[in-house]
Amino acid sequence: MTTAETVEYTPEHPPRLAWAQHAPEVYKAMLRLDTAARRGLDPRLLELVKIRASQLNHCAFCLDMHSKDALAAGESVERIIQLGAWEESRHFYTEKEAAALELTDAVTVLTGGTSQAFGSGGGFVPDEVYDHAAKHFEEAELAQLIAAITVINAWNRFGVTCRMVPGHYEAGQHQ
Repeated sequence: MTTAETVEYTPEHPPRLAWAQHAPEVYKAMLRLDTAARRGLDPRLLELVKIRASQLNHCAFCLDMHSKDALAAGESVERIIQLGAWEESRHFYTEKEAAALELTDAVTVLTGGTSQAFGSGGGFVPDEVYDHAAKHFEEAELAQLIAAITVINAWNRFGVTCRMVPGHYEAGQHQ
């Protein structure tokens, strides 16, 4: 293809609903919750967690946003790309980051496994995942991490349900 040729991409889909306009108090509360949840967490780790949860939830809008914010925070393209297969590319991440990603996976996809105490079918974060994270994070930081994972999952639900359109976000726009 030459520089004179143009590529015809598929048309951009419209969002289903501009939810923030119709529920502004909920949107403002989410922003406050997001601000509170990020306190004390390393910005690069926070963006890795947000990207990973957004991958699992198939939220294209949040993937676009948090990949751009991660790059702006100094994260490498290589580490962002590897998040989709972080378990096979653990050597790209510190043990602390891997523990955070493992916890993100468990909180985002509440499968858990089977337990006589909770019945079969899961729906909980396995003890070994929690314990691994607890070895790498002080309790206050772990509480913030759990809050941040929970908040990005809520944002993802808004994004995928309302079909928010990726591609228009500029790094730092919502911080």
